[in-house]
Amino acid sequence: MSRCGFVRELTGWSAGAADPDEFPYDQVVDAFHRVGKHFVDKELLARLDEARARVTGHDEPARLLRDFLDVALDKWDGRYDYRSYLALRLLRLPDGTDDPPPDTGAAARRARDRLVVRLVADAVSFELSAAAKVTGLLPEQRPGRAVVAKRCRLGVRAALPALGRLGLRTTIDDDTPATAATTLSAVVAGLDTTGDPSLRLSMLPVHVTHDEYLFIRVLQAYECVFAGVADELRGVVAALRTGPPAPAVDRLGYARDLLGTAGTLFSLLATMQPAAFQTFRQYTEGASAIQSRSYKLVESLCRTPAPDRLDSVAYRSVPEIRARVVDGQPTIDEAYRRAVHEGRLDEPSRRLLEVCMGRFAEALAQWRRTHYGVAVRMLGRRPGTGYTEGTPYLAAVRDLPVFDAVGPYPSRPTGGRPA
Repeated sequence: MSRCGFVRELTGWSAGAADPDEFPYDQVVDAFHRVGKHFVDKELLARLDEARARVTGHDEPARLLRDFLDVALDKWDGRYDYRSYLALRLLRLPDGTDDPPPDTGAAARRARDRLVVRLVADAVSFELSAAAKVTGLLPEQRPGRAVVAKRCRLGVRAALPALGRLGLRTTIDDDTPATAATTLSAVVAGLDTTGDPSLRLSMLPVHVTHDEYLFIRVLQAYECVFAGVADELRGVVAALRTGPPAPAVDRLGYARDLLGTAGTLFSLLATMQPAAFQTFRQYTEGASAIQSRSYKLVESLCRTPAPDRLDSVAYRSVPEIRARVVDGQPTIDEAYRRAVHEGRLDEPSRRLLEVCMGRFAEALAQWRRTHYGVAVRMLGRRPGTGYTEGTPYLAAVRDLPVFDAVGPYPSRPTGGRPA
């Protein structure tokens, strides 16, 4: 559709009933994809701003449209940051604004697993479509066939733990990377029985560089994983404060398993071409993972951050999490010490809990080290995109203790939980 035609259609929608169900989503997304969010025509953005003012009501269609337009117009509004770049609200992931209550139930675990595999499957599906030249989306700096095959292999590997928990792992054969990735996409298609548009709407790259698609999807998957880890750690705190330690042990083990998925995602992210990353990152200034709310929540649920850490740019970038800590947010460290002090843990339970805490700490420490390694490969000594110093910052925080009460406990080679 031509620019004039698109403006007429959007103007017609705004002048009419402005029914959220009739909003021209596809045309808007296509307009953003043609040039990248950073380069969208200002007149189109002004029309979208006008359309946003016409959205009323609080039902799901109105909420979806309002959230989509807020993501599309973040640069226009001067609100652009890590959370709007990743469209976390569209994916119903925590972003610090009207977040739903924490949920550690089985249904919430399954919902997060479904989202992770959908995100990863969409990333590898894009790789296959681009390699087959059946899509013109993000055409610049396409990777070679060997890189595409590696991404397919690593993408399938990253999805397997969640697929296993969903009872779908056996449907993915260990075949060629492209075949396995195609099968993964077919399996995941069956998980969306409602025609949920949020996945497509949450992909609004700033540029037209191919690798930005992978970058966005992996970071969205990270946010999903860490939101899940945070919910599990809340459950650990509650279990240690109110009852026997068995639920705390189970949740620590589950949280550690989730971190395993996060580690595999780094292998996938590491296939990004540094030159491609440098091309699109110049348009992401203001959005940095230092603004990740879910990661800071995970860190601060383990132990209360030291005063200098709490006053650093890392926590001042997530003021709602910092406020919780200042207000005395309970931590696993504090709950564990209290349980020991009050004599609610017998010796075998205390030792088992310490091992589980130590193994979780080692998994998180390993994630930090891998994060640093990938950042060095992509950034070198360049500053970060969230007005941070980049890799020197990551180097300074990668060895922060996870807990004060116990130290890291090296994981067993089998990766299993304590018997």
